[in-house]
Amino acid sequence: MSTGTDAIKLPVRKGSALKEIRAAIRDVPDFPKPGVLFKDITPVLKDPRLFARVIDLLAERYHGQHIDKIVAIESRGFIFGAPLSRVLGAGLIPLRKQGKLPYDTISESYDLEYGSATLELHKDAIEPGDKVLLVDDLLATGGTARASANLVRTLGGEVIEAAFLLELKFLEGRSRLDGVPVYAMIEYD
Repeated sequence: MSTGTDAIKLPVRKGSALKEIRAAIRDVPDFPKPGVLFKDITPVLKDPRLFARVIDLLAERYHGQHIDKIVAIESRGFIFGAPLSRVLGAGLIPLRKQGKLPYDTISESYDLEYGSATLELHKDAIEPGDKVLLVDDLLATGGTARASANLVRTLGGEVIEAAFLLELKFLEGRSRLDGVPVYAMIEYD
């Protein structure tokens, strides 16, 4: 297994990097429905330097924690989970919406901000005792992250933390994660 030590590392000063990343995130009013202020991360993604800083900061946080698997939550969690798994030398597990995985799955339905959904995970994705990091772009109400953690636990994995680029703290999503530690790089009150 790769240790990820051969990955390119940019020098990152955490405070200035977080200010730059936060400044690049744009607000889109009334998306996906009137009254919602959407936090658009695509400006961060299109800037290779900022995107690398996000991955480097996450890698720095989890370096040396012996993470076995990164469960990347569909779909924007894939964007962060894939390069992070490479750097940390951990397996990448895609957690998908219902009907998207080709093999035997387990599933969990949950409520989200605008309706309900079902997530699925391959039955052989997690081994009992695996240390698992959940990764997604945004923590809002916590429904998606909670369902994800439940699926990992069903297969015997230990969720060491749920990591997000953004957290909308006013929605109190972390309180719904049943004791899963949460890390959000950028928080909005």
